Amino acid sequence: MEDREALGFEHMGLDHRLLQAVTDLGWSLPTLIQEKAIPLALEGKDLLARARTGSGKTAAYAIPMLQLLLHRKATGPAVEQAVRALVLVPTKELARQAQSMIQQLAAYCARDIRVANVSAAEDSASQSHLPQIYQAFLMSATFNEDVQALKELVLHNPVTLKLQESQLPGPDQLQQFQVVCETEEDKFLLLYALLKLSLIRGKSLLFVNTLERSYRLRLFLEQFSIPTCVLNGELPLRSRCHIISQFNQGFYDCVIATDAEVLGPPVKGKHRGKGPKRDKASDPEAGVARGIDFHHVCAVLNFDLPPTPEAYIHRAGRTARANNPGIVLTFVLPTEQSHLGKIEELLSRDNGAPVLLPYQFHMEEIEGFRYRCRDAMRSVTKQAIREARLKEIKEELLHSEKLKTYFEDNPRDLQLLRHDLPLHPAVVKPHLGHVPDYLVPSALRGLVHPHKKRKKPPSSKKAKKAKTQNPLRSFKHRGEKRRPTAVPS
Repeated sequence: MEDREALGFEHMGLDHRLLQAVTDLGWSLPTLIQEKAIPLALEGKDLLARARTGSGKTAAYAIPMLQLLLHRKATGPAVEQAVRALVLVPTKELARQAQSMIQQLAAYCARDIRVANVSAAEDSASQSHLPQIYQAFLMSATFNEDVQALKELVLHNPVTLKLQESQLPGPDQLQQFQVVCETEEDKFLLLYALLKLSLIRGKSLLFVNTLERSYRLRLFLEQFSIPTCVLNGELPLRSRCHIISQFNQGFYDCVIATDAEVLGPPVKGKHRGKGPKRDKASDPEAGVARGIDFHHVCAVLNFDLPPTPEAYIHRAGRTARANNPGIVLTFVLPTEQSHLGKIEELLSRDNGAPVLLPYQFHMEEIEGFRYRCRDAMRSVTKQAIREARLKEIKEELLHSEKLKTYFEDNPRDLQLLRHDLPLHPAVVKPHLGHVPDYLVPSALRGLVHPHKKRKKPPSSKKAKKAKTQNPLRSFKHRGEKRRPTAVPS
């Protein structure tokens, strides 16, 4: 892509307080969506725009919204305080993230503009009494039927922005692979090898299709002393946001998550749908695949194949955000090849070339680990999964209710509330946490070190170094040239 001469924030006629906030955020130039959308929004146009995930859509609508509010207060007649702008987002987690961003942009005009998040309010009265919408912006990374229906509902003769960019970053920033696993057992075996041998370095997100699967996977990895935490829709919103915050701060290396599109609405009575059944206790407005800005994610692993091409876009968009590199590795069973083809078809529309490259992993080299994986899988029973979910909910209720006031007075102690601590409802065999040298593939001996629990978050320098030395990406260490255990073809 050729370099473009972007229109700077200072040339958009913005209030000096907004410009100062933008400077504090370290934004030197607007992104493509911001450059195109902000001037049109300031002219009073309704907007319909599709822009890739991580491209700065929140600021693209928040900056003109704040500018118009400030202009109205400065030039219009004095009016009583009222709701002047409404932001609608898909999930409660994203509502908190949007609120935080808008508050940062309004940092120097907080006396004139106040931001309230009513998504988590239990009192429905706070979610009525909304003004008529005169100007509307609709922005998304994908346009599905729901987005089209919303367009007809809220937009009035909108300007449609068709940005000349792909839905995901190009291969120079985002590498996307598929790995065919012959059986379900092979998926667990491969994931064990990738994590335990530290072939994946840095922070990662593991996506599965149901909450039950997320706990099964966590308990399986716990057998090998690989700490993970689950973003659980059964937990309170504050707890879910706390997990995301601590992951962004580097307290966790790995988060297991589901996406809201997969879970769908709660079902009553017998489940008749083809998709996975949603747990009735889960929050229907919980979701992490769409829009959430997980910081410095090196790899996204689709342990379960996304149910739709759009779901794949949102999952993959959690990595390679801004200018950071990233990898997406999708596990595929032979029976899922046709569905994978639909995802590939959507991704290849932008450039016509295959996007999901085959990832050739020599499974025979990790065959020695199979008996360990079978042993661990037998320990993760349905009863163990139920007990693990119940234990986490009980502990969370204790922390969020009885200790709520304490944590408000002692915010440092809140950091001690770790969501990746062992659950141990299954029988844990200590020897599984150790990897003897004779089981390490010969091509990797001396090059990888079995996973060890990190005691403290890495510094930004170490995090950056972990990205550049990710063996999943290059498999080159200290200038040595050896046949890799896994290489993209």
